[in-house]
Amino acid sequence: MGLTTSNVLGEQEAEAPISMEILVIEDDPAIGSAVQKGLEAVGHVCKWLTDGTKGLEVARSRKHDVIILDLMIPGEPGLSLLQKIRMDGIQTPVLILTAMGSVNDRVSGLKKGGDDYLVKPFFMPELLARIEVLNRRSPIKPTTNLRVGILQLDLLTRRVICGESEIELTPTEFSILELLMRHAGQIVTRTMLCESLWKSDWEGTTNVIEVHINRLRTKLQRGSTTPIIHTVRGRGYAIYATN
Repeated sequence: MGLTTSNVLGEQEAEAPISMEILVIEDDPAIGSAVQKGLEAVGHVCKWLTDGTKGLEVARSRKHDVIILDLMIPGEPGLSLLQKIRMDGIQTPVLILTAMGSVNDRVSGLKKGGDDYLVKPFFMPELLARIEVLNRRSPIKPTTNLRVGILQLDLLTRRVICGESEIELTPTEFSILELLMRHAGQIVTRTMLCESLWKSDWEGTTNVIEVHINRLRTKLQRGSTTPIIHTVRGRGYAIYATN
């Protein structure tokens, strides 16, 4: 029986007290989209990928609080991906989310580095609960506060402090700033911003990002000549620590 968006989400909603950055590697568009929407609805930052090869690259290059991994994915197979990140010393909790539900499948997934195993079909409240349990067990705790130089961002209160001033941001501006601060010192491309904000397989124009970036930059640099958001020509944007 196929899994639909409705029975992924279930009838109840759960709340996540702390925002986490979660990588989802799932090739089924209905499940991947539903999981991404469910995670973002309770305040998590979610990156959804449909290919194991790209998933391995992102898992290695960026820090995440939890990885949700399907086993039957194109490109790098799920179990192989899992083994490789563990061999790299990446200890991010991994929740295996798959239709392969036999005892042998479960044992194999856990022995090869999985921290939990959830069989499809499933309900979103259970997935959220399992993520919270993994986070409590993990020695790597997500922070509710981000700080880069004179910038401070509180994920719980949604407050932004620049120097000694509190800055009022729109939800989109806040999300852009959060992504830039999570990847401080790294280049965040326009496509990355579009995909994070609106759609995992974004194919539209990235010009809209420039509008939001310019407004955000104006608010952050009000009364100061020191640049906070840097444009990397032809590549994207970056925030570096400044005093």
